[in-house]
Amino acid sequence: MSTPITVAYGDGIGPEIMEAVLSMLREAEAKISIDVIEIGERVYNKEWSYGISPSGWESIERTKVLLKSPTTTSQGKGHKSLNVALRKSLGLYANIRPCTSYHPVIENKFDRFDIVVIRENEEDVYTGIEHRLTGNSYQCTKIITRSGSEKICRYAFNYAKRHNRKKVTCLTKDNIMKMTDGIFHTAFDSIAKEYPDIKAEHYIVDIGMARVATEPENFDVIVTENLYGDILSDIVAQTSGSVGLAGSSNIGSEYAMFEAVHGSAPNIAGKNIANPSGLLNAAVHMLIYIGQADVAKLVHDAWLKTLEDGIHTADLYKEKKSKQKVGTKEFAEAVIDNIGKKPGILPELIISNGVSSKISKIQGNCEQDYKVRKLVGSDITLAWDKSSNFNQIVKLFESSNPKVIAIYSKGLAIWPGDSKSLSDQVTCRFIANNEKKTITNIDVNNLLIKLERNSFDVVRMDKLYLYDEKEGFFS
Repeated sequence: MSTPITVAYGDGIGPEIMEAVLSMLREAEAKISIDVIEIGERVYNKEWSYGISPSGWESIERTKVLLKSPTTTSQGKGHKSLNVALRKSLGLYANIRPCTSYHPVIENKFDRFDIVVIRENEEDVYTGIEHRLTGNSYQCTKIITRSGSEKICRYAFNYAKRHNRKKVTCLTKDNIMKMTDGIFHTAFDSIAKEYPDIKAEHYIVDIGMARVATEPENFDVIVTENLYGDILSDIVAQTSGSVGLAGSSNIGSEYAMFEAVHGSAPNIAGKNIANPSGLLNAAVHMLIYIGQADVAKLVHDAWLKTLEDGIHTADLYKEKKSKQKVGTKEFAEAVIDNIGKKPGILPELIISNGVSSKISKIQGNCEQDYKVRKLVGSDITLAWDKSSNFNQIVKLFESSNPKVIAIYSKGLAIWPGDSKSLSDQVTCRFIANNEKKTITNIDVNNLLIKLERNSFDVVRMDKLYLYDEKEGFFS
C-alpha cells in the first residue's frame, strides 16, 4: 500500500533536484503516492503572503508528510518566510540535521565524524516579532518557553537513545541571556537526569561552535535553540565537505517536513548543474519516517556507491579525486544504475530495528511553576529627542507610586548618574513605592496616561513581576 505524501517543487534549482530525487525513488520502488502543490515565489506573487495557497495547506493536512525543495522568500511587500510558517503552523518543533563526513571520498579537514544537530524549531527570534520603535531604534523579541525547551531537550535524548548515540551536548548563551537561555539550560539539565546512560554536557555557544568547527569528531548529538541551531547546522554541513549534501527533517507530533539544507540558488537554476544530494538525503529520512527503511537503505547505499565511483556534480568535483563531472540528471542516472549495490569504503546506512523518526507525543511541562505572582513595576520605553537631562521625568513621578528608580539606554543605566551613551529611545523603570511593595494594573495605566499628558512618546511597556518573590525580570 502506498503512503501519500505532498511534494513541493519550490523555486530556483528546486524543480530540477526534485525531479532527480523522485526518479531515484521511483526506480527504488518506494511505495508513495504523490500530491504536487505549488509553493514559493509564484504563489507569493498571487498575494498569498506565506507563499502557499489554501489548497496547498489542505494537501499537507491530508497527507501529513511534505517533501519540499528550496524556496525563495520574496523581499519586502510584507511577505513572510514559508519555512517559518510551515514549522509553526504544523507544530514541527524539532529540526534534525545529520551531518556526516564522507572521508576519504569527499575532502574535509577532519577525516570522519558523525554529528546530529537537533534544533528547536518554533521559538527564539524566529517567531518574527520585530518592531521599529523610533527613527533609529529597532527591536527583535526573543521568545523561549520552559515547555518548549523541555520538549526539544527530551526529543534530543530520546533520539540519542533510539539511535544508540552516547552523548548529548547543549549550547546556550546563558552567561548573557540569563533568563531566556537560562531556562533552556535549566530544562536540559533537568531532562538529562532522566537519561543516566547518556552523557550530557553544556557549552556556551561561542566556544561550543568553535570546538565543533575545529574538533567535530568529539561531538555526537547537539541540541540548541533556533538561531544557534540554524547557524551551527550550516557550519557542520560545510565542515563535512559541502552544504549541498545535507538533508533536514522537521518533525512534530502529527506532521513532518523533509528538505535540503541549502537554498534555492537561482543563479544556477535551469543549468543542470545542481547537486540533488541534500534533497535526496532528506527523502531518505522521509522514507525511514514513513516506515520504508529498506527502500531508504537501498537508495542511500546507491548514492554512497556513486560518490565512491567518483561521479560528482560540479560542487564536489576535484580533478585529482573525481573521475567524472556530471549534471543533475546524469548524477541521478548514476545513482539509479547503482541501486542494489553497496559502498566499499563509506559506511552503509545502518538503521536499528524498529527505529522510525515518528515520535510519540513528547510534551514539555506547561503547568505553573510558581504559587504567587506579584506585579511590582513596569519598564516603559520612550522615544527620546531631548538631552540627557531627565529631571522632568524624575520630578513628574517623585511622589507617585510606582516611582522611577532608573533610566536605561540600550540596557545601560544612564540615570542616576551620567552617560554619553544615549540613543533616541530610553527605558524608565518604575518600581512599587509603598508598604505592600505591589501595584495594580490601574497604577501602570495611570503611568502611561501621565506620560502621554506630558507629551512623552511611549513606544513600549513591559510589566515587572515577582514569581514567589523571585524577580521575573533582569535588574
